[in-house]
Amino acid sequence: MGNVLRVDLSTGSAVREPLDPEAARQDIGGRGLAGRFLDPYVHLPWDHPDMPVCLFAGPLTATVAPTSGRACMASRSPLTGAFCDASVGGSLGTQLKKAGLDGIVFTGRSERPVGLVVEEGQARVADASALAGATRGEVRSAVDPKGSLAVTGPAAENGVLFSSVMVDEHHAFGRGGLGLCLAAKNLKYLAVSGVGRVSVADPAALKKAREDIFRLVAASPVLSGGHGFSCFGTGALYDLMDSRRMMPTDNFRASRFEHAPQLNAVRFKEAFRTTKHGCKGCHIQCKKVAADGRSMPEFETMSHFTALLGLTDMELVVAANALCNDLGMDTISTAVTLACRAEIEGKRPTPRDVLETIEAIGRGREPLLALGAARYAAGAGRPEAAMAVKGMELPAYDPRGAYGMGLAYALSTRGGCHLRAYPVSHEILRKPVATDRFSFQGKARIIKISEDAGAMVDSLTACKFIFFAASLEEYAAALQAATGEPYTAHSLLARGERIYYRERILNARLGFNSVHDDIPGRFFAPPGQGGLGPDIRPVPREEFLEARAKYYAVRGLTPEGLPTPEKARQLGLEESYERFLDSARSLLRK
Repeated sequence: MGNVLRVDLSTGSAVREPLDPEAARQDIGGRGLAGRFLDPYVHLPWDHPDMPVCLFAGPLTATVAPTSGRACMASRSPLTGAFCDASVGGSLGTQLKKAGLDGIVFTGRSERPVGLVVEEGQARVADASALAGATRGEVRSAVDPKGSLAVTGPAAENGVLFSSVMVDEHHAFGRGGLGLCLAAKNLKYLAVSGVGRVSVADPAALKKAREDIFRLVAASPVLSGGHGFSCFGTGALYDLMDSRRMMPTDNFRASRFEHAPQLNAVRFKEAFRTTKHGCKGCHIQCKKVAADGRSMPEFETMSHFTALLGLTDMELVVAANALCNDLGMDTISTAVTLACRAEIEGKRPTPRDVLETIEAIGRGREPLLALGAARYAAGAGRPEAAMAVKGMELPAYDPRGAYGMGLAYALSTRGGCHLRAYPVSHEILRKPVATDRFSFQGKARIIKISEDAGAMVDSLTACKFIFFAASLEEYAAALQAATGEPYTAHSLLARGERIYYRERILNARLGFNSVHDDIPGRFFAPPGQGGLGPDIRPVPREEFLEARAKYYAVRGLTPEGLPTPEKARQLGLEESYERFLDSARSLLRK
């Protein structure tokens, strides 16, 4: 669209600025442009008024390209202190583009709660003082948006480090505490609606690319099969994780939950009479909605509120998911923090305990748990009980059942994240090719390439799930048709490498290195130690370190995991690297 909206919440100004065409060519959109705009300021504290919160759609958003309705938000995470981005579905990205914008960059801090309303090409800051402390549902009722609505809940206002930004009825910028980033600016909601159209360079070519992707999706068992995501959502993975004996149980002290067969996606579908729901521009419709209108949980939420806590109540899972959404809290971090407390206290929670504690966290009555598992465990003198990487709580894939997953957790620029490289694709789902899940052989390069591809997917912006079937080759054709610029799968992957390397530079400026590229020691412990079951296979430490060293080599990092001037120059990131050097020099002087 060629426009970025700059919003200074200190003054209430909202000014459109032209988007540099070269920036769009280099960084594409979404995550790439968000990182670019964040780069000069990432050294600031996460709650500094000048720290931007960047929201960007992609060049395919609001076109007929499949899964094109997504958007990306990025800032510095209050949970990890690192670079953090999150992708969301729903209709926010589509409405943003229809409003004539590629993105919004928020800075400053309002003296009172406000909302930003973008409507019919105009932007205004609205007083939201009456909505202080309101839940997602209460804000939706009060604002009654014409288009898309993004909301921060009570959790963000009460300082929960893993608070989320809820979008529309069933979607979220979930991980890393981006809700708290907006709350620090006193932004309660963002309402966006537009009526414009997104023009494309070659509609016929885009239609052909779309049909090619549709055919691949239709042939994918993972997406379109009788037990795939379209039928059961990501909950389809529940049985797979159980059968592979890699379902995190009792705070990762075991990897098999004996009650799992009674708690799978089929049982949830039967019990809650679910219907399909999808993001704008997506025909897969992997979101599921209960008959009473509640959002059904994703796989990670299903697993963590059952196996991780040792509970078997399906109604609890759906209720906990709904409560976290209404309060604005990441369900993964919430469940892992509760499991961490259960281990430290030696007491399994009841379903009632879980819901009461979630409410207490979101309402500011459990300030220690609001800090997340890592800080809570450290404060209790039990840091080993926190299942987190770089301070971000781990999702529902036990790395002792998939070594590549453990390496991906360690290397992720945003912390304990499964979506940076998603080795589950090849280690469990066997796509695009099967790899030995109990080996690090070839995993360093696979993860590096997957990270680069993932960075590009988040920049287009598309859904990672569709890449179980399609590839960057099909999406390069779609992007070329939309923009008129020449693109190939190779050129997109190269841009993805640039986007990801910038994130490594940003984190290096913030003090992250190889010390932080690690996973909890629990995963290296021999069976029988620390309460681990005798059937649990430990991750081999030396092989893990060797694979990490190989990754540093193929990524173009030093043995300490830091960026090099040669690689930065090769990728055109000299300015970003110079900022890293300035930060290092400043630290040495101190």
